[in-house]
Formats: sequence, structure tokens, C-alpha cells
Amino acid sequence: MNYNQIRDTADCERPYEKCLQHGPGILTDAELLAVILRTGCRGKNAVELAREILAKGGSENGLIHLNRMTLPELTEIPGVGSVKAIQMLCICELSRRIARRRAREKLVLNDPGTIAAYYMEDLRLREQECLLLVMLDTRCRLLADRIMTVGTVNGSLVSSREIFMEALRHRAVGILLLHNHPSGDPTPSLEDRLVTEKIQKAGRLLDIRLYDHIVIGDGQYISFKEQGLITEVPDDYGQ
Repeated sequence: MNYNQIRDTADCERPYEKCLQHGPGILTDAELLAVILRTGCRGKNAVELAREILAKGGSENGLIHLNRMTLPELTEIPGVGSVKAIQMLCICELSRRIARRRAREKLVLNDPGTIAAYYMEDLRLREQECLLLVMLDTRCRLLADRIMTVGTVNGSLVSSREIFMEALRHRAVGILLLHNHPSGDPTPSLEDRLVTEKIQKAGRLLDIRLYDHIVIGDGQYISFKEQGLITEVPDDYGQ
């Protein structure tokens, strides 16, 4: 197979040379991806193949769509085999981990904004709703976190028993709930409110406080505590 490689493009279009001369910040999204891909396929150089991959998500959402794609979806694209697909998946995972490490430096577990930032990259791009349980000790320090449900977050799917069994197993005295809205709009639904009320009532019986329920959208969040939708929270939470 006669592959068109990056070096076959004109000098002014070579991503490697542009990066050496001006730094990676000058490269387009397609050029950055082409550096990862290294080679194109029959009839396309690496930059052209990268543009085609990004076009799957639309002109403005190419990178976001790439972050959501699976191995089978990537290998369906002509010219993308398992090696190229795995390279792209690993780059996306690295970007998520870098974002989370940076957010971790600012994480304060009684500050809804920093909590939302820390879990944002894990939750905002998921195509299904996921309910995450975060367990805290007496000083609001993180003991552990765990995805409890995948799918629509409603009262029939969310088990108070499983949530508090997990909290008791970690000897938590407080918990946080987070879940995502795949639509990108974090506005709480009626079901979100009912689930929150259900978990809060169960926690009172076990003396495990629900400190907050944070709904994650696309780059934005809503905190039940900040909105006054959760009561009986210690005064120092959110301060």
C-alpha cells in the first residue's frame, strides 16, 4: 500500500516543521492529530485523514466528539486501523488525566466548584447518566469514590441500601453525590430532586450526612447546596 506520510506534504504544511519553528500552539487541531497518526492512507496524507476524523464531530465539536469515540467507531473510519485508533484513545485518556491532576491541586471537598472541576472530565463526556458516590471523613477528606449506577438516575434505579452500605464499608460520616447530564445542561430534573430527598432521608437514619448533590453538564455544574436545595448541612460546608 502506497501510504502518504506527513513528509510528503509541502514544507509550509508539515506539522513537524511548523512545531519546531513556532511551537505546538500554532498547529491546527488536524495538524496536532496528524502528528499522532504519523501516516495517512491511500489517497490521503496524515493531515487530510485527521481532518476527516475530526469532521465526524462537526466543524466546532471535532475534538469533543473524538473524546467520546470508541475503538469500534474509530476503526470504522477508512484509513484508521486498530493501532491508530488506540493511539488516539490513549491521547484522549492522557488529556483527561492531565485535566484531573490539575483540578486535584485545587480540590477542596467542601467547595462545590472545585469538586465539580475535579470530576468534570470524568463525567461530562459520558453518553449515559452515571451516579458517583464520594465518601468523606470527619474533616471532609476524600476516603473513596465509586460509580453506583449507569443509566437514567431515578429513584427506581438508585439504591439507598447500596449507597449506604458502601459508605459504611469506608466508615464515611458524610457523602457527596455527583451525576452527569449527557445533554450538557446541568439543570436538575424532578427525578434528581426526588433522588436527593430519598438519599438525604436515608442518611439521617444512619447519621451519614448528604453534603451535596452536584449535577455536571458540559463545562458547567449546579450544586444542590449552593441552590439551597439541601438543608441540614454543617455550617462549614461550602464556606
